[in-house]
Amino acid sequence: MASRPTISKAVIPAAGLGTRFLPATKATPKEMLPVVDKPAIQYVVEEAVSAGLDDVLMITGRNKRPLEDHFDRNYELESALQKKGDASRLAKVQESSDLATMHYVRQGDPKGLGHAVLCAAPHVGHEPFAVLLGDDLIDPRDPLLQRMIEVQEQHGGSVIALMEVAPEQIHLYGCAAVEATAEGDVVKISGLVEKPDPADAPSNYAIIGRYVLDPHVFDILRTTEPGRGGEIQLTDALQQLATDEKLGGPVHGVVFRGRRYDTGDRGDYLRAIVRLACEREDLGPEFRTWLRGYVGQELTEG
Repeated sequence: MASRPTISKAVIPAAGLGTRFLPATKATPKEMLPVVDKPAIQYVVEEAVSAGLDDVLMITGRNKRPLEDHFDRNYELESALQKKGDASRLAKVQESSDLATMHYVRQGDPKGLGHAVLCAAPHVGHEPFAVLLGDDLIDPRDPLLQRMIEVQEQHGGSVIALMEVAPEQIHLYGCAAVEATAEGDVVKISGLVEKPDPADAPSNYAIIGRYVLDPHVFDILRTTEPGRGGEIQLTDALQQLATDEKLGGPVHGVVFRGRRYDTGDRGDYLRAIVRLACEREDLGPEFRTWLRGYVGQELTEG
């Protein structure tokens, strides 16, 4: 039996307009908004690299040039820091440019996540690949992507990250119909639906922003009609794969029960910053002390 291709490429769609964060994103890509002291997009690239994927394709759009600049060298800044003898900040600046081999392609018209993934076809070729969405930051202590790659190498086909949510929240996500397997954190996916009404949802397993995909998904995306919101939905293409394994193998889900930071809306973005800052060795002790005092004062005065 021929061995399956080793996964080495990650695709990061980053062409969205970030309208939920206006006016901050009027001239700044939402992916560049800082989470403590690093832009959100850097956490995502670091996750891909930690899983062994050092070939990263970013799907960008208009006004996204700062993304490319962030992962490029800044010789003027590096020279200034070197002259100051500021080795610590110099290392932080160089870290982002040394992370991975970065590639970029513009999506052009924002026609949805499925269309963004399809833009990666020439770069990916005929290999399985990972897709990481920037709104979901996964704690590096919970190696979700590595586990998904293991499952894909074992079963073939595609693998989707799932998370159990409250039934009343399922309308915010893509939702999976699942069947149990012998592995506690792995399910077989028999169907998918994008943002269903809670009464129609097949489960409370929500799709979160990590995928390991069989390249046959490109064939399906090329003929996928616009779906919910008038966009080409990746969920619709995966639904076809899940219901007909002959198209590109089975679809499995890895149920994630670790730490996830949702930066997709303003409230969760702020909570993500607080949680990550509290856990930092260099910031956490002092910040937690201040936070306890602030919360205590607010409760007293409230």
